[in-house]
Amino acid sequence: MQLSQAQTTQHLKFPPTGFSDAVAGTASLVGEAVAANGNAIALSDLDVETLMLNLDASLRVYQREHFFSWTQGLLQSLIRHEVIVCAVRSGEPSTLRADSFSMIAAEPSIFGDLFLRDPSVALGLIKAWEDRGFRPLLCDATDSPFSRGLFAQELGRVSATQILAHGTHDALGQACGFYAFICVPGTLGPRQAYLARLVTPFLHAAWMRTEVNGRAKGSNPAQREEARRITTREEEILRWVSLGKSNFEVGAILGISPLTVKNHVQKILRKLNVVNRAQAVGKALELRMLRN
Repeated sequence: MQLSQAQTTQHLKFPPTGFSDAVAGTASLVGEAVAANGNAIALSDLDVETLMLNLDASLRVYQREHFFSWTQGLLQSLIRHEVIVCAVRSGEPSTLRADSFSMIAAEPSIFGDLFLRDPSVALGLIKAWEDRGFRPLLCDATDSPFSRGLFAQELGRVSATQILAHGTHDALGQACGFYAFICVPGTLGPRQAYLARLVTPFLHAAWMRTEVNGRAKGSNPAQREEARRITTREEEILRWVSLGKSNFEVGAILGISPLTVKNHVQKILRKLNVVNRAQAVGKALELRMLRN
């Protein structure tokens, strides 16, 4: 099976026994916020409306750029995050494939790479999640068994170390998909954990559709032609847009007027056949257009 360059696949061994206990010792016991009838804290009318909008939006995710636009757009109104890491089982239980999305990092895929590179991160968190009865796990990367690892260090660079992790599993209790919302400390709590329980099945289904469609498309010559039509200046502007810069900020950096930047952005949208900046960034990531 051919994998995209932005994804990482690794065969991993589970960390030593006791890892999940260490994580549990630093994790927020989200389950304690769940009432005896299985319901979490009451959601407001706005929470319910936002949830339904997100579930509906997830049904329209079929491509990687759609997934990027949703998770870095509307989903932020439900569970605020700086980075989201998506990991899925690929064949054997010890084989995971991961990808990551962010609007604050120049190379968002690095989080997915590092998530798998150290087994104490990916499989360690999954093991802790399984030991908790498949309930959402809240912890901080700076106070965890992998606090000295590269993954935690990279999170520290973007000041986002709080992790909310939840996943899906099969009938044998083996993780099928595992998703980590990574946020600024103090952002997450029992409310977000409960929302994660509700949205994760839809998140997993949406990500699986992007995987299936990505394999079906393979290396699409028409899409590569789209990338070639982007000029060097437009690619430069697109990179700054991917870092969250406004037209005014991009203009100041490049020494051109905000109106000129706006005109370039409009050309980029037309060439990539998208309607907004977030979709343009998502499409550019899929086409591997954003370079160092």
